[in-house]
Order: sequence, then structure tokens, then C-alpha cells
Amino acid sequence: MENLIPINIVVADRSYRIKINPEEEEEVRRTMKEVNEKIIEFKTAYAGKDLQDYIAMALIMYSTHPVTSGGKEQAGMAPFLQEKLQHLETLLDEHLK
Repeated sequence: MENLIPINIVVADRSYRIKINPEEEEEVRRTMKEVNEKIIEFKTAYAGKDLQDYIAMALIMYSTHPVTSGGKEQAGMAPFLQEKLQHLETLLDEHLK
């Protein structure tokens, strides 16, 4: 079994605990920082929407445009990101029920 470490990530001011490989920590934290920055951008651009809308918009934008955020190296992370985004989506769905 892999040596996973637990970390707390924050999405739109909510904390989530996930387990990742230690070598992925820096990339996960950088990715979540970018996602949160996008959420803030969407809040500014589209005032009056629900917070879940901003989160969805940011994650959709990020997952469908991996090369625009982080260059070509980011494109190689697509399978990793897909798995993590799916996990985040599941967590968000559970908390928003």
C-alpha cells in the first residue's frame, strides 16, 4: 500500500481532508490555490450567483483547460487531476446535500 499522507485543502472557505502521495503535496496545494483564485474571479465577474455555481465554474474551467494553467507540465497531470477533481466533486456533493 502506498504511503499516503493526510492534508487539509480549502475550497471556497471550506476545509476538506484528503490523502495523497507526499510527492504530490506541492502540486495539489498549488492547484487548489489556483482553483480558489478562479472562484474569486468568477464571484467578481458574475455577482449574484450561488457559491456552488462559482465552484463548479472554476473546476470545470480548470479541468477542461489544463494547459492554460501550469503549462505543458500540467497537461501531463491530467489523470491525476481528474482523479482529485472527482474526489472533490464527491466531497462537495456530500456536504451540499
